[in-house]
Amino acid sequence: MSAIYLDCNATTPLDPEVREVLLYYYGDGYGNEGSRTHEFGTRAKQAVQKARDLIAAVVAAQRDEIIFTSGATESNNLAILGLAEAGKTQGKRHLITTVIEHKAVLEPFAKLEQDGFEVTRLQVGSCGYVEPDAVKAALRPDTLLVSVMQVNNETGIRQPITEIADILVDHPAYLHTDAAQGFGKDLDTLKNQRIDLISISGHKIYAPMGVGALAVRRRSYDRLPLNPLVYGGGQERGLRPGTLPVALIAALGKAADIAVRDNVKRHQACKAFRDKALEVLMPLNPKLTGDQTLVTDHVLNISFSGLDSEALIVQMKDLIAISNGSACTSNSYTPSHVLKAMGMSDDEANSCVRISWCHMTPVVDWDLVAERLKLLA
Repeated sequence: MSAIYLDCNATTPLDPEVREVLLYYYGDGYGNEGSRTHEFGTRAKQAVQKARDLIAAVVAAQRDEIIFTSGATESNNLAILGLAEAGKTQGKRHLITTVIEHKAVLEPFAKLEQDGFEVTRLQVGSCGYVEPDAVKAALRPDTLLVSVMQVNNETGIRQPITEIADILVDHPAYLHTDAAQGFGKDLDTLKNQRIDLISISGHKIYAPMGVGALAVRRRSYDRLPLNPLVYGGGQERGLRPGTLPVALIAALGKAADIAVRDNVKRHQACKAFRDKALEVLMPLNPKLTGDQTLVTDHVLNISFSGLDSEALIVQMKDLIAISNGSACTSNSYTPSHVLKAMGMSDDEANSCVRISWCHMTPVVDWDLVAERLKLLA
């Protein structure tokens, strides 16, 4: 019997309906979206536009406000680095983010800091989320951008995006959120029209790896002053040149559509899975990471006294496939920067494992998992 996959925050399985769309456009539905002289190109263009509409609908945006990218990492870089020239021109060189962001946000901010920008990195407490008042206190007249993730990828803790958006109503700073872990799951938050930039990743919502989007809202009728990171064509309003991967984009659009259609059913399945896991594991006296009232239904960051995460993962690998942090930093043996920011010691951070699942996850024999844990203790 193979292990049951419980690392959906790293990447999700491909939805069967999404797979059908993907294979169609990789097969009989091929064509270049930029070819306007024949039906193959027209069909491809229609597929891209349909996907653009479906993704825009999830965040209450317009079709032409969706820019396709290779994923949330590229979207984050475009959102942050793409505003640099505007910041220099306007004399706004102050940026705000949090210490628990994904490296795809932290590293672009570090690059801008090297280029003369000033970065305020807001702390979090053991609860795992940034206080809205901390954002308010950090704002300055020369603040260009505020970037706070929607849901933390390691802890599953939702950040107060709505409250931050309210704080920024009368401030001109741009608001960006890395929504890789929340897009298509927490639907209402991203419809807030005060959020200027939203980063989306396909492989977190049952679409393929290698595709994502950046939602770039206009302010009134004005487009945001983004500059491209690469050059070579006029695709995606000149912000992301290159031949569009029609099959990947069509699949992402289908995944976005299903996410809305099946949102309630998916949440119910994930909550039932979580409730069963906790029912069996809680008698072992584990420590749950962060404020559990803010944790999404499909994530459990947990530790057991005296057990190192690496040893636990190895001992469980024939039963469940889990992780001890972000897949993007799995080659690093340093303790999680997220857990350290929450006040954990190195040993405490190194004892935590992340269990993440989805509506397609098979039933887990949690009693067997608990028995194995007792043997390790």
